[in-house]
Amino acid sequence: MNNGTLMVQGTTSDAGKSVLVTALCRWLKRTGASVVPFKPQNMALNSAVTADGGEIGRAQALQAQACGLPCHTDMNPILLKPNSDTGAQVIIHGKAIGTMEAEVYHDYKRIGREAVMLSHQRLSEQYDAVIVEGAGSPAEINLRHNDIANMGFAEAADCPVIIVADIDRGGVFAHLYGTLELLSDSEKERVKGFVINRFRGDIGLLQSGLDWLEEKTGKPVIGVLPYLMGLHLDSEDSVALINSKAGEDSEGKLNIVVPVYPRISNHTDFDPLINHPQVSLTLVGPNDTPPPADLIILPGSKSVRADREWLRANGWDTCINRHLRYGGKLLGICGGHQMLGKEIHDPLGLEGPAGSVDGFALFDMQTTIAADKQLRNTSGTLADGTAVHGYEIHAGETTGPALKKPAIFLERGPDGAVSEDNQVMGTYLHGLFEEPDACRSLLQWAGAKQVTRVDHNARREQSIEALADAVEAHLDTDYLLSLLHPK
Repeated sequence: MNNGTLMVQGTTSDAGKSVLVTALCRWLKRTGASVVPFKPQNMALNSAVTADGGEIGRAQALQAQACGLPCHTDMNPILLKPNSDTGAQVIIHGKAIGTMEAEVYHDYKRIGREAVMLSHQRLSEQYDAVIVEGAGSPAEINLRHNDIANMGFAEAADCPVIIVADIDRGGVFAHLYGTLELLSDSEKERVKGFVINRFRGDIGLLQSGLDWLEEKTGKPVIGVLPYLMGLHLDSEDSVALINSKAGEDSEGKLNIVVPVYPRISNHTDFDPLINHPQVSLTLVGPNDTPPPADLIILPGSKSVRADREWLRANGWDTCINRHLRYGGKLLGICGGHQMLGKEIHDPLGLEGPAGSVDGFALFDMQTTIAADKQLRNTSGTLADGTAVHGYEIHAGETTGPALKKPAIFLERGPDGAVSEDNQVMGTYLHGLFEEPDACRSLLQWAGAKQVTRVDHNARREQSIEALADAVEAHLDTDYLLSLLHPK
């Protein structure tokens, strides 16, 4: 069996795979081991720019931080970014190779396996431990053929697997037992234990279930992780509307509203705002009425024209015009920035059928979607001189007179635009709220007074440390080490 590689698979999506891999990475780093995260195939619209100029899933960037490493494309060799219900942009080793429908990609996975195994080999040669994250569930019968995300990879890499399940969802023993039963004999043998995630209550009341599971499966329960409150971690993909602070006491706070359109991307831009004590942020889905706001933010999008039409169909044109008429502020980030102009052109049909749509026409500019994606980590200053740091991931080229009054001055040059009345701002820079001083400056622009300086990255580090503490306190770490380095 492969020495130094351990794979975490889950009974469902959001069972805790990403969090457990993050926790194991920091715990192993504490032991002095050189450790690296790895996810063979990721489907996510939240991504990060790597040190080698590519693009990987946001969760792997967080896991790299847990390891004390800059993120690299080998950590996530295949990234799928959905741009329709049946198709996705396919990114191999950080570079987009095109858009494929699901059926076409299913056949392409045989080729993708080569990229996956090459990346794993490189990482295995450089690090003491490779902690691998699966995708979804290994028991998805319809996806077993040519699988490279779960047991298909584990069999090819000949590595041990542990399976995690979320007890907070209910049915945890059925999830674990049923998942194991749906595996082949060789895959069952590869499973070396279970982890139960997000438990709260008296552990004694769980013991009879743990004993039953071990007796029925012959597999050990490696441990039960508690429900950890107040974690500040990047989300891999889905937007949970419950993570916003709608309905809480917003008196005296800056009210921010964000529309959640179908192909919203990099919504982790708003994590520092969700966690800011002086902000009340509301994520607004379809058919919901936007509440009054001080600031509306149009986020990034994987399908800018389609999401612009979604905004129109859901009444956001009227909402935004009324918001600006009453003195509110409006910020567009990446795709949202493109929507602020007069037109968005996609002559090559890169994000759907070729064609153009009208933007909000708040800036005298237009955008053309181009084949070459721009990927960079970058720094600069806001218009008021405050330092800012972030990253760019976009395929659009924006031109027009509005850009003569930029929002940000980056290393590559001026970026974005600010309206003459200072009510509307647009930028291509993701992560602009991460820097504490930049966040404070932008909130003050939006109307907040005496803004508290909050270091979101420090909070993220505290959360990673709390996860590692939980591993040390609640999992059988000697057993985990024996799986990584069997005698």
